[in-house]
Amino acid sequence: MPETESDRGQWERLTHSISAKLISLLLLVMLGIFGLLGYLNIRLHRQHLEAATLASAERVSDVIKRSTSYYMLRNNREGLYHAIATMADEPGMVRVRIFDREGNISYSSDPSEVGHAVDKSAEACYGCHAQSQSLEHLNRPDRFRIYRDASGQRILGVITPIENQPSCSNAVCHAHPVSQKILGVLDTNLSLAKTDAQLAQSSWRMLAYTMFALLDISLLTWLFVWRLVGQPLKHLKDGTSELAGGNLGYQLEVDSTDEAGELASSFNRMSLQLRAANEEIVAWAKTLEDRVDQKTRELKRAHEHVLHVEKMATIGKMAAVVAHEINNPLSGILTYAKLLKKWIQRGEAETSKKNDAEQCLDLIADESRRCGDLVKNLLTFSHTSPMNVQTTDLNTVVDRSVRLVAHQLELNGVELHLDLPSNLPAIQCDPGQIEQVLLALIMNAIDAMPRGGNLWVSTRMGEESDELAIEVRDDGSGIPPEILPHIFEPFLTTKETGKSVGLGLAVSQNIIEGHRGRVDVHSEVGKGTTFTVTLPVEGGEVPLVASGVEAGKLKSR
Repeated sequence: MPETESDRGQWERLTHSISAKLISLLLLVMLGIFGLLGYLNIRLHRQHLEAATLASAERVSDVIKRSTSYYMLRNNREGLYHAIATMADEPGMVRVRIFDREGNISYSSDPSEVGHAVDKSAEACYGCHAQSQSLEHLNRPDRFRIYRDASGQRILGVITPIENQPSCSNAVCHAHPVSQKILGVLDTNLSLAKTDAQLAQSSWRMLAYTMFALLDISLLTWLFVWRLVGQPLKHLKDGTSELAGGNLGYQLEVDSTDEAGELASSFNRMSLQLRAANEEIVAWAKTLEDRVDQKTRELKRAHEHVLHVEKMATIGKMAAVVAHEINNPLSGILTYAKLLKKWIQRGEAETSKKNDAEQCLDLIADESRRCGDLVKNLLTFSHTSPMNVQTTDLNTVVDRSVRLVAHQLELNGVELHLDLPSNLPAIQCDPGQIEQVLLALIMNAIDAMPRGGNLWVSTRMGEESDELAIEVRDDGSGIPPEILPHIFEPFLTTKETGKSVGLGLAVSQNIIEGHRGRVDVHSEVGKGTTFTVTLPVEGGEVPLVASGVEAGKLKSR
């Protein structure tokens, strides 16, 4: 069955938990300690068992020595052989033999060895001879040796020196000199197979007991750690998850007075404090929201009041400008009307003053027309008319606008330069209003070149791929820097008094903004001025109304 994502996540959480790490650490420590203790116990048990085996072997060798001494004193070879053979047949005995001082085997439980010399460098003689010299007295550890026979079985050899006792040196049968301390060596060989089996059995039993104790202590340790560490941490983790999920004020069950209980109590206090702080923040937020609403209403009323004041100020400014513009022609009209009245009362109107009277009447008519144009343009500036949005070729609009002012260009000595690429896309606009803007810009350029000059009109793609641009550039007098930021304000003009009321550029800007476009201007005094009109290709969002005036009647610089 394949491992699922949830199983892997649960396993990762288990392996990364503090409880798992603590339990693993304790298990490793206990494994090392119990392993060392088990090894030391088995080693100590082996040493005790080997010591007991050596003591038993020494007693056996001593018994054999004492049993054979009787026969050797009486030179009873048959009895000696019988005693040695009888003892060699005992369970665990491998062989028994007697060496003389020269290393010849005098007696052996294996008759085939009798009369043969023993190799002193062999395993049977290494304890008695060091550097080819016989030892008078052997230390107890040097009398024992453990080796393996041809079948691999461990054999314990016990060497027991046969001293020259007075009963032996004084015996009639085979007297030995008193100066001879050692007559021979009794070599007893015992099998350690049973001892090894017991040792292996006890070692396995000791290992089993150790493993059982390790498992029991590991289980108790796991229960202890899980109860005192794992569960409190899990409850604390669940509590933090509840807090993270928005359950402020969540409380943990405190069932102990140790560090875990103190931590749970601290968590409970923190949770309550968080809930209280959150409630306070919510209350403050509600209060702040109410205050914001209140201040918003106050600001809205203040904004409406400011707009009203600005409207009144604009109306007042407009009224002052209009009054100033109309006052001059009205003053002239009044003056010439009074002069004509005086001439009529004197009877001079039909005689010498006839020509002067006609000139006065012409001036009155011109000033009256000027007042009418001023009022008419003012009404047109504030009037909104519907837009006739349609798919339009911008080059066609430019060409038609230029044709309308061709005669004016010729009279003023202005040379026209056109740059109208044929690969421009059509745009959505009101061609009549765009033509009105172009006429206003071209007429402004002509007025800026009273002594003639050059006029460049071009179309091109805008900075963005969905825009077209119209550029109108002249090399006229330019616009002073202090006036340039205010050229789109109503009633601002740089022309001679009486030639303009300063509404052309303001109306043009309204038209372009109504088409979601923009007008940019760059000018240097003495070098000329450049107006750039940028229009979007798609006009789906163009409003249905925009400011409009009659073409050719709005001129401003």
